[in-house]
Amino acid sequence: MLNFLIVLVVFILMEGATWLIHKYVMHGFLWYLHKDHHDHSNEGDFEKNDYFFVIFALPTIALMYFGSLNNFNYLFFIGLAIMLYGMAYFFVHDIFIHQRLKYFTRTKNSYFMALRRAHKQHHKHLGKEEGECFGFLYVPMKYFRMYFNKGK
Repeated sequence: MLNFLIVLVVFILMEGATWLIHKYVMHGFLWYLHKDHHDHSNEGDFEKNDYFFVIFALPTIALMYFGSLNNFNYLFFIGLAIMLYGMAYFFVHDIFIHQRLKYFTRTKNSYFMALRRAHKQHHKHLGKEEGECFGFLYVPMKYFRMYFNKGK
């Protein structure tokens, strides 16, 4: 039960970590890696922004490896939670929002529509300043209202 709680709490805390990393690292000193994700200046299937996958995977792998050496202690489960968050990020951000694979193109789910709208709002800013909606799974209430109040 403790291991499940570790995974759950770390997964939830990753949203705050994602917001901070996105705002102050990706839109900060590592903007040169993230820039092509906003201005679409890349020529191929991959962006420099995709290097963040490797940057975040390395500590995750290390946590899981060292945690597995110690009878699958808390380090393993922290790494597992980060890995699960990363998987959710890939499926929601890359597949659902940016349609890197053409699935889930016509959802009517209010949460997913609000999530997609908040992310589009983030991408309307081509520079690293003046951004908004730096989180991933948390959607500000104003975007929910756009879709939940449609029938009223």
